Amino acid sequence: MKLVSLLICASLMGSVALASAEPAAKPAQADVATRVKALNALLAEQWQHSLENAPEFATILGDLRYNDRWSDTSLAHVAAERKVTEGFLKRFEAIDTTGFSEEDKLNQQLMVRQLKDNLRGVDLKLYEMPLEQMSGIHLQLPGFVSSIPFDTTKQYEDYLARLRAIPQVLERATAVARQGMKDGMMPPRYLLEKVVVQIDNIAKPAGEENAFAEPLKHFPDAVPQADRKRLHDAIVAAIDNDVRPAYRKLGEFVAKDYAPHGRTQPGIWQLPNGDAIYRYDVEQMTTTKESPEHIHELGLAEVKRIEAEMTAIAKAQGYKDLASFREALKTDPKVHPTSREDILNRYRGYIAQMQPELPKLFGLLPKTKVEVLPVEAYREKEAPGAEYHQGTPDGSRPGQVYVNTGDFANRTTPTIESTAYHEAIPGHHMQISIAQTLPALPPFRQQAGYTAYIEGWALYAERLGKDIGFYKDPISDYGRLSDELLRANRLVLDTGVHYKHWTRQQMVDFFHAHSSQDEPDLQAETDRYVTWPGQALAYKMGQLKILELRERAKKTLGNKFDIRAFHDEILGGGALPLDVLEARADAWITAVQAGKAPAHPVAAP
Repeated sequence: MKLVSLLICASLMGSVALASAEPAAKPAQADVATRVKALNALLAEQWQHSLENAPEFATILGDLRYNDRWSDTSLAHVAAERKVTEGFLKRFEAIDTTGFSEEDKLNQQLMVRQLKDNLRGVDLKLYEMPLEQMSGIHLQLPGFVSSIPFDTTKQYEDYLARLRAIPQVLERATAVARQGMKDGMMPPRYLLEKVVVQIDNIAKPAGEENAFAEPLKHFPDAVPQADRKRLHDAIVAAIDNDVRPAYRKLGEFVAKDYAPHGRTQPGIWQLPNGDAIYRYDVEQMTTTKESPEHIHELGLAEVKRIEAEMTAIAKAQGYKDLASFREALKTDPKVHPTSREDILNRYRGYIAQMQPELPKLFGLLPKTKVEVLPVEAYREKEAPGAEYHQGTPDGSRPGQVYVNTGDFANRTTPTIESTAYHEAIPGHHMQISIAQTLPALPPFRQQAGYTAYIEGWALYAERLGKDIGFYKDPISDYGRLSDELLRANRLVLDTGVHYKHWTRQQMVDFFHAHSSQDEPDLQAETDRYVTWPGQALAYKMGQLKILELRERAKKTLGNKFDIRAFHDEILGGGALPLDVLEARADAWITAVQAGKAPAHPVAAP
């Protein structure tokens, strides 16, 4: 740390000297190298702090130094971290980037932007609502188990330490929730009542039947027989004596003290400073300055366009209009899965079908494998239809697509193909697997989480299946459009509830009028938009920007345009804010025009 400070001081002194020189001269190469070194050292220091401060994230990445602990989410730690963030921000802003390469400048700019955004989020007290039905702390803990490695005795012992610490984690969450209650930062009451049920479902199963006992089902060969009974008994004891009582205590708090004070309206506008919070959420999730009003109108226009395409398919199938086709599909046995396993097999089949086609669209290809797993039973009712969990950069844990197979008889199959491409390849798995192994990027960019880029890419990936010749079944293509319609609906519904003060019933009514969603998904989706303001906007906003950039490149480059090179450029910088992505794409187009950038893809890293 001292070395970094000295380097920054040296760079600042160099800046002063340069500023006073007459005439102005370019910074000496040695001075630039010193300042770049200072930047990289500070980036490394901040990244190390991030891993230490978020042990779960470190575990997910395969860094097991903190594998026996949880993040400290206490109020005191939040306050302490705010000061640390301020300190990092001052140090990054102090680095003079004159003479830096464009990538080095961008590293500094993105870090400054990230730190400022974090401070804004803390000041808006967004951390004061740790309990909600989509990703509350009570769900994060058992949901994290699938991301933990269980290959050695030490890793089981680390897990045991984590289990024994869960009471403290939940106590801290309770204290934070109590502070949120004092500050009026409350989720809706009706959703907190769902949280009570979830907590009870996690607390009830004893011993080996509990969600936290999953690692006991299959001990690896590397764990000696002599250790297995000891670890088994200790983990079961921790579940029954530490974890379950802590969950029961949390459930009692939520049921008796917390939920009754939940807000009465679904929109975040009801919170103190709610409008400012929503503006922040929209900006963070879309990485744009677009107004909620503009996004709402854009959503309505996209709904109209997509429904016109769906109507054409309906009429081609012999129906007079879209509504009658939608109604017929609800009772058509051919579009309903026959079992839980049937759903999983369909996902696996579409992923396998896409795999050999990837070289037609990309030069960069993912090296990490992906697997399809069922959503855990305890969260089926509130979980989305499918979700992606990233693997480790070294591939030791594959990417995982979790599919909701609950209530399978009331689910339908037309959207499975598009969802498989969205969650796996060429969607989330491909984008994230490539990003976290890009050799030229610092770790914070390899693991960047800009939702508009990440979800926009995944929605764009659904259409790539069409480009490559899939969706051969018109019903499956209808399903693709249904999925795109869902994302257009989100622009309307998210802004509707949080900006236009819609009721939940207004949301459901709009959904029923403009959706082919299965009823369980429709209800869960509605609650999702209530819970995560702005998040649902990211998909369509990101997809539309990537499509806009692709059309711009095709029009400008003509016969120099290569879809693989374009995709590699979009993926080659990792996840980026949409304004930065646009600048990157424009620079690439200009370089290809001038013959200074390859028009065809380069080899994968």
